[in-house]
Amino acid sequence: MAKLCGVVLGVTMCAVLCVLLLMAMPVPAQAPGVADVYAKIRAEETNNSKIMWIIHEVADVYGPRVTGTPNLKAADDWAVATMTSWGLANAHLEPWTFQPSSAATPVPGWENMELLAEAVAPFHGQLMVKPLAWTPNTKGMVTAQVVQLDPPGLAPPRGGGFNFFGGPPPPPEPKWAAAPMPEKAKPAEPKQPTQAELDAYLNSVKQKVRCAIVFVGKHVEVAEEMNPAAMRRAEEEWKARFDAKNPRPFRFPEQPKLPEGQLTRGEVSRHVDQFLVDNGALVRVNDAGRAHGIIIAQGNNTFDWTRAVPTLVMRNEDYGRISRIMDDGTAVTLRVNIQNKQYPEGTTAYNAIAEIPGTDKKDEIVMLGGHYDSWHDATGATDNGIGSSMMLEAVRILAALHVKPRRTIRIALWSGEEEGLLGSLAYVQQHFGSFESPKPEYAKLDAYFNIDSGTGKPRGAGVFGPAPAAGMVREAMAPFAEWGFMGAVASDSRRTGGTDSTSFNNAGLPGIGLAQDAFDYGSYTHHTNLDTYERIYEEDVREGAVEIASAVYALAMAEQMVPRFKAEEMPKPAPEPGPGSEAKPVRHVPAN
Repeated sequence: MAKLCGVVLGVTMCAVLCVLLLMAMPVPAQAPGVADVYAKIRAEETNNSKIMWIIHEVADVYGPRVTGTPNLKAADDWAVATMTSWGLANAHLEPWTFQPSSAATPVPGWENMELLAEAVAPFHGQLMVKPLAWTPNTKGMVTAQVVQLDPPGLAPPRGGGFNFFGGPPPPPEPKWAAAPMPEKAKPAEPKQPTQAELDAYLNSVKQKVRCAIVFVGKHVEVAEEMNPAAMRRAEEEWKARFDAKNPRPFRFPEQPKLPEGQLTRGEVSRHVDQFLVDNGALVRVNDAGRAHGIIIAQGNNTFDWTRAVPTLVMRNEDYGRISRIMDDGTAVTLRVNIQNKQYPEGTTAYNAIAEIPGTDKKDEIVMLGGHYDSWHDATGATDNGIGSSMMLEAVRILAALHVKPRRTIRIALWSGEEEGLLGSLAYVQQHFGSFESPKPEYAKLDAYFNIDSGTGKPRGAGVFGPAPAAGMVREAMAPFAEWGFMGAVASDSRRTGGTDSTSFNNAGLPGIGLAQDAFDYGSYTHHTNLDTYERIYEEDVREGAVEIASAVYALAMAEQMVPRFKAEEMPKPAPEPGPGSEAKPVRHVPAN
């Protein structure tokens, strides 16, 4: 019995020693569960958020961030240095050649340095204007009378805002008695001119434009908005759009094709530009066509400032006042000074890249990003400084938590988006190729998350791929239903348009576009002079950073990558114009 007890005691002692030895040995750290990390992500954003500091830097300090300018390069350098300070790896800039499809050669950067527009007679006063990018300087201060042209085919821009997927019909008009005024005539449907028709008109006004400030187009009568869009879309609309059983994926609308021989509005404007250059006009002025002083001034489509005169976009209210005075038969004189600067080094633009390295699946990549560039009318806060800031905050959170994802997490801040998704298209082509012509990394990209519609949090996701791809994203973001995330739907469109996720879709890769509430993006801030820090809604962007960080982490930890279309199911590619492929030669209006 004692012997037996001795044996038992020996076994017990051995077991105890083994346990103690195992406890003393180093063991591999167990990765926390995804749900645990989701909770830590929320806590980090609650207690240590940096997102409003990030958007302050991006918009206030470095805005505007026009592609090719020192401002955007400085913002890129700041992003690389900041991400490195957070502990991200391999932070660097990747160059690409800045040449939009409509530009005959690589494009230098452009920046406005001085701007003045004021009325001299018959009234005095400053006028609210913005210059058109990639248009030239005036020869110092110029003072001249205004002439107004009305070329065929320059149908006025609509007075409404930007809306990604429609909205509810307006409520019926009240049945009041008719006002004591004649019923308004229904405007005729504008018809685009042929080249011969446009030439005939321009020849008829040739003598008017020399040494003049030229208003191009009639004043736009902007209708009063009786039913303004809601800041948040109705919950029923979101549910209907992202209903997994009856999905309604958003598609960017195709431009309607004109009858053979008719010129587009853009073509008419380009011919007018050359006509004004050839005939000695001093300045071109366009009507902003929006209410409440909103101005959208983008760029000269040729990106060649020898092919345009100095050009301004004037607020609708100033343009209207001057037009009405001229309609009275009274001459109007303006004084204008526009001084712009070109940056030859801007022909090379950059995307800012950084990573959180993966572990056992480190050669596979989950990407997130947004476009970092903007137009010049304001500081580019909602388009798309805050989208980039949400992505930066997402990777900051993950870095702060010292996560060890299985797959590498890579952030990209794109340039050249406003001129045609150029930075992301160049990156996709360089790194991944396409389904039809893949590069080695093509098979290693898991998915790319993109956000680019203002200051709202994600309300749903469109995923390029089969239904199970959308299902995987839906599952990753399902915990945020309490914050209003409605689901994900699959898309099979390889057309580019609107934002950088479509650059990935175009290659046959899983691009994930996050949909957002509009707030005042469409009505006031998208591409306008009102796109500033003040329009950022902190609650939503903090929630957005949490949702994105969580979903990216979940995909980086998953056993399988996001499903793709099988070879026989892959939609056909949509043609994408290359650099300079749509550039048009200079054409002079032939004399009668």
